[in-house]
Amino acid sequence: MQKQYTIGVDLGGTTITAGLVDENLKIIEKVTCDTNLPRPSEEVEQSIAGLCRQVAEKGGVSFDQIRWVGIGTPGSVNGPEGIVEFNANFGYNNWPLAANMQALLGCRVYIENDANAAAYGEYIAGAAKGAKYAVAITLGTGIGCGVIIEGKIFSGYNHAGAELGHMVIVNDGRPCMCGRKGCWEKYASARALTEDTREAMRQHPDNMMWGLVGGDLSKVNAKTAYDGMRAGDPLATEVVKHFTDAVGCGLTNVVNIFQPEIVCIGGGISKEGETLLAPVREYIDREEYARDSNKRVTLKTAQLRNDAGVVGAASLGDQAGY
Repeated sequence: MQKQYTIGVDLGGTTITAGLVDENLKIIEKVTCDTNLPRPSEEVEQSIAGLCRQVAEKGGVSFDQIRWVGIGTPGSVNGPEGIVEFNANFGYNNWPLAANMQALLGCRVYIENDANAAAYGEYIAGAAKGAKYAVAITLGTGIGCGVIIEGKIFSGYNHAGAELGHMVIVNDGRPCMCGRKGCWEKYASARALTEDTREAMRQHPDNMMWGLVGGDLSKVNAKTAYDGMRAGDPLATEVVKHFTDAVGCGLTNVVNIFQPEIVCIGGGISKEGETLLAPVREYIDREEYARDSNKRVTLKTAQLRNDAGVVGAASLGDQAGY
């Protein structure tokens, strides 16, 4: 019997990655290209199709061995209809991505929100494997979130569910691009940590963190404050505490709403491991509504990291109802 494969595509605002995935959810090959926005949707589709054919060829697989292609894309994604209803970063509305890609590739194509696809990847092959109820959080430029309920991706009535980064944790707080003020991602994303670190350094021009970046604010990133904290700097320690409290506040809300078995945290900042998780775990343990229950949430780092979106997208055809 001929071996079967799937292809998972992680469509991002900066790059597009396609991975050839086998029946054991192992990525055999990956290829990447620049997204090159802004440009017409037809050109993006051609790039995706080219990557899919390229990764199959690179893996030594005939395209008739591809069961389906799955695509994780930013935006409000109507998976059953195969339509990206709204994608602010790309500027596309009511984009019939699945149908267009099926015409280009000649195989079945499934689509899903990129954060949902990444969460599904962690659920089937990563940190949330074996859990019926799981939440995957990515702390990056914003906060990406995916929710798994009874083994299924939760997308809500209008396919815009689980945009947890846009729940408000500070009333009338920092303005967010979504139009609200005080959104979780304005305080707990990697970008927020970077911006808060820069602001703290501006206010304290003699602080030791300036030495960590060679006096160049443009070199500040989400790791700078953690490095300063490890060096014993009180200001860096304060910045990190403010950040982890914000992460904990939002995650406690998430836990109270969904009561998941597992919450896994991804993004580059997750490489801090227990340095990040321990204080967040303490916050949740202190403030979670069900803190007296003998069934408590497990908080861990994401396992698949940048591969979660590819693995999850490659498995979208297994989602019932598609």
